[in-house]
Amino acid sequence: MAEHEPKQLLHLVFGGELTAPETIEFKDLGKLHVVGFYASYKEALAAWRGAAQATVDNAQMRYFIVHIHRLLEPEKSQDH
Repeated sequence: MAEHEPKQLLHLVFGGELTAPETIEFKDLGKLHVVGFYASYKEALAAWRGAAQATVDNAQMRYFIVHIHRLLEPEKSQDH
């Protein structure tokens, strides 16, 4: 029997400079930083931490994790 592989759950990590720290409106969409796409939340979280820590001195810089798999199949998304 073939080993069971966990289902691929696609995550996007990206960020950019916000117009103000309390908003989620980017100053310049052309300057968004796409860190990458990841098959697990654990991998995405590690990438998010690295990017966020690298820009910690800029209060207006924010990074996000988007659960792409939830957008592709919203009726099935109950997990990370």
